[in-house]
Amino acid sequence: MKLGLACLGAAAALLAAGCGGSAPKAAVQGPPPSPYRGITVADPAPAPDFELRDQAGTLVRMSNRQDRFTLVTFLYTHCPDVCPLIAEHLNTALHRLGATRADTRVLAVSVDPKGDTPAAVRHFVAVHHLLPQFRYLTGTAAELRPIWKAYNVAADPDSGTTAVTHSAFVLLVDRQGIERLLYDSNVQPGDIVHDIDALKEK
Repeated sequence: MKLGLACLGAAAALLAAGCGGSAPKAAVQGPPPSPYRGITVADPAPAPDFELRDQAGTLVRMSNRQDRFTLVTFLYTHCPDVCPLIAEHLNTALHRLGATRADTRVLAVSVDPKGDTPAAVRHFVAVHHLLPQFRYLTGTAAELRPIWKAYNVAADPDSGTTAVTHSAFVLLVDRQGIERLLYDSNVQPGDIVHDIDALKEK
């Protein structure tokens, strides 16, 4: 698996207790005011490439964009709090996008290679009524760790507890595969819809 350039430049993800976390450092737009509600990525670069299988066993490649927006996040199915909320908010955003939904996808990368079994992922997808554009990606620890590193995700699935400590954020990648905007774990569907609509005009 060939990974692309380091995500978000030299920004480092912060490790937070439990399932929460902080997004990598990013530059806030100065005057004139930013047209976006997300935080603008400092020194935007191509999103690192990777490939993993989704809940249907289909191989999904980050670089296979097909002129779509991509929302990238990092979750685990047994998370008791933040991960389900992120998933539901992203799913709600997909619903609200209307016709643009066909041009948008969510890639949720597992941070729990042991706990995110095919059965656990299928259950998570069913319980949260996730749309087909929501792809929950899993793999072995050896496959996932380089992706976490490339996206500056601090994850500790081997902590010895059922909770996985990891960075929690959402990254919006534009149709050209460039990292554009960041959202924290409290990402709001309306903000994503607004920003995708704004980027469509670029």
